[in-house]
Amino acid sequence: MTAYGSFPGARPRRLRTTPAMRRMVAETRLHPADLILPAFVREGIHEPVPISAMPGVVQHSRDTLRKAAVEALEAGVAGIMLFGVPDDAKKDGAGTAGTDPDGILQVAIRDVKAEVGDELVIMSDLCLDEYTDHGHCGVLDADGRVDNDATLERYAEMAQVQADAGVHVVGPSGMMDGQVGVVRDALDQTGHEDVSILAYTVKYSSAFYGPFREAVGSSLSGDRKTYQQDPANVRESLRELALDLEEGADMVMVKPAGPYLDVLAKVAESVDVPVAAYQISGEYAMIEAAAEKGWIDRDKAIMEALTGIRRAGASMILTYWATEVAQGLGAGR
Repeated sequence: MTAYGSFPGARPRRLRTTPAMRRMVAETRLHPADLILPAFVREGIHEPVPISAMPGVVQHSRDTLRKAAVEALEAGVAGIMLFGVPDDAKKDGAGTAGTDPDGILQVAIRDVKAEVGDELVIMSDLCLDEYTDHGHCGVLDADGRVDNDATLERYAEMAQVQADAGVHVVGPSGMMDGQVGVVRDALDQTGHEDVSILAYTVKYSSAFYGPFREAVGSSLSGDRKTYQQDPANVRESLRELALDLEEGADMVMVKPAGPYLDVLAKVAESVDVPVAAYQISGEYAMIEAAAEKGWIDRDKAIMEALTGIRRAGASMILTYWATEVAQGLGAGR
């Protein structure tokens, strides 16, 4: 018997006794404003096209994208990250549809901006992979390798046309060396000093991207291991982080999220800028597939996964469940 008359003297379970008690002492909370909705818009369609590997997610038409943006805004979601899906016939080696002022992504930015103005943060994927006929994130040299510096020139053009279209935030995602600095210079030199950069600072070469390839109609053959990061490495991520911050990143991202919570935590501990994490297509698909089989509770699994990402240090989470989760959080207030 202890001096306090009973054993054990410490009973942490007292703070778990009821839902109200657990809610009161929770260390990590999700809020709709923590969430960003990734959305795909496909050229030349008039009805949304379901993505088979991502149940509930679609390639939007221009009209349904506008509606999705309004729905996200009304739910309290902070932002929307736009990905363009051009006609296959418009793909070429240089990804010229990505820098066409009338290309699908630029058109989509203008559509969403006209619909929601500045009430929803409009973000755009700044990469060539959706627009190249070879599916890589940059232009290729004579030996078929991604040419880093030639690709940076294309990224500078992309930044300008996306900013001209009215985007609030660009997300350079190709993992080219120097991409943040080049994009920052391009924005500043064209009068777009107020456009922010969400740097895809830590982007691993991951098997979990599989469903995304369908979502954007990827033409990729092979892999991206020469520019995306090796999943075995952590110190490399911190080096990339230091470089992106030095080059002018306003926010940084870790992608994927769930398999790399340790990396996310290290990044979050190292910086004083907002940190995003992207819960990618494969993470989404696994939960949806397991839930469809009846193996897990879908809603509880979604919230647990998102809470884990938030707990690891993400101040913003890109998730395909953003609107649904935000609506649920709002209903629970």
